[in-house]
Amino acid sequence: MRKIIIGIVFLLVYANGTFSQNKDTTIYGDNGKLTLPDVFVRNNFDYKKLLQQIKEDTSFYKAFRNLRILNFSSYNDIRMLDKSGNVQASSYSKTRQNRENGCRTMDVLEEKTTGDFYDSKHRYNYITAELYAALFFTKGKVCGEDNIVKGHAISTEKKSGIDKHKEQLKMLFFNPGKKIPGIPFFGDKLDLYDASAHKIYDYKLDITDYQGKLCYIFSIKPKEDLGFFKRDDVVIDEMTTWFDMKTLEVLARNYSLSYKAGLYDFDVSMEVEMTRFQDMLIPKVLRYKGNWNVIFKKRERALFTATIFDVKK
Repeated sequence: MRKIIIGIVFLLVYANGTFSQNKDTTIYGDNGKLTLPDVFVRNNFDYKKLLQQIKEDTSFYKAFRNLRILNFSSYNDIRMLDKSGNVQASSYSKTRQNRENGCRTMDVLEEKTTGDFYDSKHRYNYITAELYAALFFTKGKVCGEDNIVKGHAISTEKKSGIDKHKEQLKMLFFNPGKKIPGIPFFGDKLDLYDASAHKIYDYKLDITDYQGKLCYIFSIKPKEDLGFFKRDDVVIDEMTTWFDMKTLEVLARNYSLSYKAGLYDFDVSMEVEMTRFQDMLIPKVLRYKGNWNVIFKKRERALFTATIFDVKK
């Protein structure tokens, strides 16, 4: 049935000319504003069902779990910056994950570091680097993993300190737009889909071309006419996601977040591009730029890029 709907959408889009020629229609409801291509509205496209599927998406998280059962190489470029934007410490490495007999290990094939990236015991001097390692590096031998998403929800339960922060980062990274427990002042403000968020953000669904393929593009931005106090509730400055029209898998996602509170402040942006290996969706490139400060910790400004390649089963 979905293929039939998609086929109809293809015909309607081309029958009405290019994307830029299609008019948009704004729909109001439940205190929220959603902008749709006029072709969706005129042909009674079931956009509500599509939005619900987008909200419940697990393909983004699944893509990263797929890496756990594969062999792959990666280039890891991590740069810590000073307040003037100069590199004060860095690490550039090439690593190889090996998957054998249900276990994964990692080899560091080459690495160049500058500054105080590591301490005298080869431990990370920066929390950003430690969190990067938690997402992309394998320490020792890890066995018994799979790529199943169901029943593997990310949770901060029974975790504290850096381990809790790692789980919160994973929630922010894999489930942007959903509230995160245990973060004072703004954890609840990350929920982009509840009634209060509809008063702060505008939502837009459209069709576009992404790397030669037609896809849905769903974007969320703060309303332009927010007052001073409402603006204080904004955490997500922008989030844009490209979805495959046939499978609804995430093809790419860009998002930026910022917030200032008494105990901390941050300004972070991320870009993720996906690719396909055989029948599996996997991340191809991830780019991060962040500036954040937490009480009792030194401010960290960082850039990093993870590039995945040479994937094998």
